[in-house]
Amino acid sequence: MAKPEISVVIPVYNEQDNLEALFGRLMPVMDRTGKPYEVLFTNDGSRDRSGEILKDFHKRRPKEVRVIDFNGNFGQHMAIMAAFERVRGDVIVTLDADLQNPPEEIPKLLAAIDAGHDVVGGFRKHRQDTFFRTYASRIINAIRERITNIHMKDQGCMLRAYKRNIIDSIVEARESSMYIPALAYTFAASPAEVEVEHAARAAGESKYRLYDLIRLNFDLMTGFSVVPLQVFTVFGMVVSVFSLLFVVFLLVRRLIVGPEAEGVFTLFAILYFLVGIGIMGLGIIGEYVGRIYKEVRRRPRFIIRSIHEEINE
Repeated sequence: MAKPEISVVIPVYNEQDNLEALFGRLMPVMDRTGKPYEVLFTNDGSRDRSGEILKDFHKRRPKEVRVIDFNGNFGQHMAIMAAFERVRGDVIVTLDADLQNPPEEIPKLLAAIDAGHDVVGGFRKHRQDTFFRTYASRIINAIRERITNIHMKDQGCMLRAYKRNIIDSIVEARESSMYIPALAYTFAASPAEVEVEHAARAAGESKYRLYDLIRLNFDLMTGFSVVPLQVFTVFGMVVSVFSLLFVVFLLVRRLIVGPEAEGVFTLFAILYFLVGIGIMGLGIIGEYVGRIYKEVRRRPRFIIRSIHEEINE
């Protein structure tokens, strides 16, 4: 079998209702490219029939389909990383299994790669998500761009294409917590973005809960910038100055007017505000310390139970 030129990486977690449709649409798209390709599915500890379905895909198309089977749920980005460590193509495409990003859009990304770009991200046209998810994502995108200076129109779209040298650099990073699209942009010499279609989820439900989205964005911001620490430091300095001025004001007022009983609730309100700020600051510091803790433990990022692929002699 010829060495694949294109590798398609798809993380899968409890997507049994979408996989047949995905396979039926993806393979013809890749066949029409006329280039050797491979499709790597990573079963991220699915509890439904996803694993069995993926193994059946390998039996149907053993030359093109490879399946990596995790022994637990390690998260979308680790599922992608496991595939990145084993891809053979010169161009690597990532795609979600839920069909919200149609496989038919892959040729757009490949055309941009052929035009000389080393990282090509998709941004969703007419995003078919809830109002909350859509506009919360826009706000987070804007905050992330200011904090990290990484310019992506749509950080949540996983339909992306990368040159092999970018993937090799990502694999060498060996970080336990990472946000792959942002990391790729830091390595890219000529990034680009193309508009892609977006569909509502046909079956199943989103695997990202509100907490998961918040945690992912904390990883993104703390993993690529120390701006949150710097902002909090500056804010603490400003609050300290105003607190000193307020103490001087109270001292002068006591000398001129005398002791007072009123104003106690105002002081308590200010105290609670400052305590809240202090707790927030500890949380920000904790995020950075937590990242260091994860790195120094050096635990395996994921554990592979089995790999289903055709072995070439």
